[in-house]
Amino acid sequence: MALKPLNNIWIRRQQCPCGDWKCYIRVEGDESSFQVTKNEIETTTSSSSSPYDTVFMPYVGQIFRTDDEAFEYYSAFARKIGFSIRKARSTESQNLGVYRRDFVCYRSGFNQPRKKANVEHPRERKSVRCGCDAKLYLTKEIVEGVTQWYVSQFSNVHNHELLEDDQVRLLPAYRKIQQADQERILLLSKAGFPVNRIVKLLELEKGVQAGQLPFIEKDVRNFVRACKKTVQENDAFLTEKRETDLLELLESCKALAERDMGFAYDCTSDENQKVENLAWAYGDSVQAYSLFGDVVVFDTTYRSITYGLLLGVFFGIDNNGKAVLLGCVLLQDESCRAFTWALQTFVRFMRGRHPQTILTDIDTGLKDAIARELPNTNHVVFMWHVVSKLASWFSQSLGSHYDEFRAGFEMLCRAGNVDEFEQQWDLLVTRFGLVPDRHAALLYSCRATWSPCYIREHFLAHTMTAEFNLSVDSFLKRIVSGPTCIQVLLEEVSAAASLAKQIPPRVPYPSMKTSMPMEDHARGVLTPYAFSVLQNEMVLSVQYAVSEMANGPYIVHHFKKMEGECCVFWNPENEEIHCSCKEFEHSGILCRHSLRVLAVKNCFHIPEQYFLVRWRQENPLVTEENQDGLGIGDDCAQTFHSLTETLLAESMITKDRLDYTNQELSALIDRVRNIAPANTCISHDC
Repeated sequence: MALKPLNNIWIRRQQCPCGDWKCYIRVEGDESSFQVTKNEIETTTSSSSSPYDTVFMPYVGQIFRTDDEAFEYYSAFARKIGFSIRKARSTESQNLGVYRRDFVCYRSGFNQPRKKANVEHPRERKSVRCGCDAKLYLTKEIVEGVTQWYVSQFSNVHNHELLEDDQVRLLPAYRKIQQADQERILLLSKAGFPVNRIVKLLELEKGVQAGQLPFIEKDVRNFVRACKKTVQENDAFLTEKRETDLLELLESCKALAERDMGFAYDCTSDENQKVENLAWAYGDSVQAYSLFGDVVVFDTTYRSITYGLLLGVFFGIDNNGKAVLLGCVLLQDESCRAFTWALQTFVRFMRGRHPQTILTDIDTGLKDAIARELPNTNHVVFMWHVVSKLASWFSQSLGSHYDEFRAGFEMLCRAGNVDEFEQQWDLLVTRFGLVPDRHAALLYSCRATWSPCYIREHFLAHTMTAEFNLSVDSFLKRIVSGPTCIQVLLEEVSAAASLAKQIPPRVPYPSMKTSMPMEDHARGVLTPYAFSVLQNEMVLSVQYAVSEMANGPYIVHHFKKMEGECCVFWNPENEEIHCSCKEFEHSGILCRHSLRVLAVKNCFHIPEQYFLVRWRQENPLVTEENQDGLGIGDDCAQTFHSLTETLLAESMITKDRLDYTNQELSALIDRVRNIAPANTCISHDC
């Protein structure tokens, strides 16, 4: 059979970083992304096999339009009560053609002894036939020129036990691989997945328990074997399709580069001069990197099984806590060589500037590439990527003890320092017998990239929050959710980036909570997102007591001693403050301990060096893009913010108020847009 051209299909990377190709990774939480349930699968299977919603017992004299319709009806009846049927003999004449059909129970008759093959150990297969007499015989007749079939004989007497629903579905007659699943199986087989992993992946995608698919592993194996020639032909087709589509994508990059001077792209070719790897970055991304390039997230979650390409996307985090696109790359494989080229190209696009920190999935090849190309960049692995793999790595070997291990691992992640981590790790792996385990060894070898006590001093700019992860995930799903061809990937990424820019900041400007002068000072400098983070620290700071030591530092602890003490150093001469918790070094926002010391020392403002440029209201990108625009003074901006806050608070009281406000604001925006820009500047004193 010939396969029709296939669209691009993205799946999560299944390659385990331990290096064993047989090791299958099932990411925790993937089940929630699929809406197909076990009941829906069974309903789909039933509806696809029979058009009858309600099936009653057949009877002599029952009429059907065709013999196929009768077979479907009898098959649905058999499925309902616990057996399957097969076609037995048919009788035909010269005038009427086939005029009789016999349908019997799958256990009807007896197996005739076969001639044994001339082999030393012939296979002996046990027959399921036991002479069951259940049957339905059809006879054709022509009434007033219309052909119809009627039931001439029917028996529902069985000499064997009927099967329950969870058993009858496994009979060969009901194990059907639907067309969509056939295409999926062929794609996975082409990608090198063994049959057992194909079955696991289908179970995962459909959200069903093991063994609950409408077919079994044997059916998949037989299907792949029967389609082996087709798979080989399809492989050649997909290779040609990949080369053609990548070439079209490259041509699109060239055309875009001619229109946008800031757009950058590059590619590599294989020994046959075919496009191998491709990377690109937009002009806006290069500008964004100049401000938000201190922390870069390199996401390699998805790969295309249609084209055999890995999608890598570079993100930054802007001053509103949202993901901002920095660049994209398509790689032929997941080797250190491919990742090295991707990092080299990205740094070149960003004019040679290395990020301060890069966050990735746990991957040994990527780890080596970062160490080689970005030796001065801190490498951090998302804790979510580590935790999501624990079940695949340890649940089967630990069995009922896995939950205890998971609790111990979470406690390990709360270790206060490196020595405490090392001690707890040794106890954990010894307790659960994981000393020789390769996954435990992998985690330990990469501990400096994921353990909180190791990465505490690395600047992450709040990329470890659930809100930022959601922002990245939603961006990626806009790209990979639809099975579109890869030559339009450039447009999809551009559209997703434009949509992300149109979404307003999720965090509105919070109202004052503490009435502290420092809070008022920060509100006039930071973005709403950064201010809300700092404000939360200020609110919590009042729960801490401060003790001044003789040699200068301050000891800060919670009034209920719910956590360990922190040591804060404050130099009033140059207004420098440092806390042992390293929160400012970690996120760029002062911690509650430092804020508490500043309040105790009667400081009414926060030192300017603790307002990082990346968290400030002033956005250099806007300034560059609107050099002819008008400057608005801080006092005027503050007044405007106050008015909008009051409007929001009053509008949210009732739905009628909200609808009226939306209507009037839409009209107001249109009127403002139609006002011709003046040549005079707005006064800074409003």
